[in-house]
Amino acid sequence: MTIKGKEQATQDNIRVALAQAGYIVFRTNVGKVKTADGRWFDSGLPTGFPDLVGYKLDNGKIFFIEVKTATGKRRKDQVAFANGLRDKNVIYGVARSAEEAVAIVRDELKILED
Repeated sequence: MTIKGKEQATQDNIRVALAQAGYIVFRTNVGKVKTADGRWFDSGLPTGFPDLVGYKLDNGKIFFIEVKTATGKRRKDQVAFANGLRDKNVIYGVARSAEEAVAIVRDELKILED
């Protein structure tokens, strides 16, 4: 299994765990792809945008989760995006497991470092 495959499996586990914990969560896709007819499609999200975004039903607070494998590191654009959230009233964290992601959202953490 490739690293990308492991990260995707982790992301899927996190999405399920967040939903089971009662949070609304969406998977994001960033980047450009070439369509079958040769045109480019851009997702519209800025580079570095986290893998998952959602909100808590009880207070409406938004969260951003960057998903990484146990040894994965964020790219420069991902770090820059996180740093842009530093003074904002949002939840942000890098999660390497479903348990970490749920704790980040539940406890309304802002973890800007790997």
